[in-house]
Amino acid sequence: MDNLQLLGGIAIFAVTVILLMWRPRQLNEAVPAGVGGLLFLALGIVNADDLLSVFQVVSGASVTILSTIVMSIVLDSIGVFRWTAFNIVRISNGSGIRLFWCLNLLCLVMTLFFNNDGSILITTPVIVRIVQLLHLKPHQSIPYLLSGALVATASSAPIGVSNLANLIALNIVGLDLLTYAKFMFVPSMLGITVMTLLLFWKFKRDIPRKIAVPAASNAAPVLEEQEPSSLPLNAVKHWFGRKDSSRVSYHPLMNAEEHFPQLAWNRFVIAISIVVLTRIGLFAASDIGIPLEAVGLTGAGMLIAARWIWLRQSPQDLIRKTPWSILVFAFGIYVVVYGLHNMGLTSLLIAGIEPFVQFGLLHAIGLFGLMLTVMSNFLNNLPSVMIGTLALTTFSLDNHTMQAAYLANILGSDIGSLIAPFGTLASLLWFHQLRRYRIPFSWGAYLRVTIWVVPITLAASLIGLYLWIMWLV
Repeated sequence: MDNLQLLGGIAIFAVTVILLMWRPRQLNEAVPAGVGGLLFLALGIVNADDLLSVFQVVSGASVTILSTIVMSIVLDSIGVFRWTAFNIVRISNGSGIRLFWCLNLLCLVMTLFFNNDGSILITTPVIVRIVQLLHLKPHQSIPYLLSGALVATASSAPIGVSNLANLIALNIVGLDLLTYAKFMFVPSMLGITVMTLLLFWKFKRDIPRKIAVPAASNAAPVLEEQEPSSLPLNAVKHWFGRKDSSRVSYHPLMNAEEHFPQLAWNRFVIAISIVVLTRIGLFAASDIGIPLEAVGLTGAGMLIAARWIWLRQSPQDLIRKTPWSILVFAFGIYVVVYGLHNMGLTSLLIAGIEPFVQFGLLHAIGLFGLMLTVMSNFLNNLPSVMIGTLALTTFSLDNHTMQAAYLANILGSDIGSLIAPFGTLASLLWFHQLRRYRIPFSWGAYLRVTIWVVPITLAASLIGLYLWIMWLV
């Protein structure tokens, strides 16, 4: 490889990462990733055989993630999440502390059953709607918003199908979902628990002890789709306005003419059951060799069919709302990373860290977790986890140590990356949502929390991973 290719590749990668983090004029992330991949191909850094290898690794993972996004769009379109938002407030029973834990549990579950980016895009508007309708002050709202974002993003670590990069990396190291969950679920949940406790300790003075509990008959604002401009800070008046005993509580899974809670509840159970069975099916498929994307597409198809039967709503809106660009993004960013691999970047990483990896399992876990944390906070976690995983496959490590180091990679990219706002696309999406709803929150305020919460969380997760692996084996 000549100097022109080397300098050109470095420049293309740098510009690609900058555009991914900056996203000027709301530039779709597929554009810099796709253009970067094309430029690597034009410079001869990657060839046709490399493209075929990339396609084999990326295609199934991308379709699987896309199918979960479609499922979340379907559930949102029939009102499941707005109904959930209202009921979370009611379950909180007037306690701001209970609301804090309920919302964080919602964010955890959303990521586990869908993915981290989709969780941010769905739960952030839900939390915004709740805090504004409850007329919480700005300093009272941030504990719910920030903790929800951090928990939603970190919750992509426990299972391998909640994050596109995780799923692609699984294919690279040849790890199945069941083995991944066996080793990763407990230590990553330990980390998430530690993170939530630290956030609660940090914000305990700002979390209101008492909140108002809305009546079901006045829940319309939280159950309706609204633009940000229709949710002013005094929106509580719309919730606690004039009571009308003639109004009937409306479940979003009812038809307009129906007011039978049991029928609506049956629909709710069916919809959620499809999601749960699809998630279980992914693990079963991984164990018996069925392509994961086949299971994901089947689950999405079942939800689309159920919505059509219940609401007679065609899937045309889903075609418009589905982010098809994720296919271009996943393929493009991995082509760029594969090009860096061809340029020798992974060889440089190996030369620098190989002497330390040989010291044993604990050193390997700590080293790769720390390395991915640093890389993710400077380069974004998507290219970083792919670079780290490719580097890992070139080490002459036994299979046990390599898999443990890979899991540490994931903890560094999923949890450690949360220190800086640009460490993950999910964090950037969260800040975009805050701007959309005119909620002021600076990067400095974010860093004042994450600069100490995230390192402690990461340390707990990495130590937990080491102890859990030692206990299992």
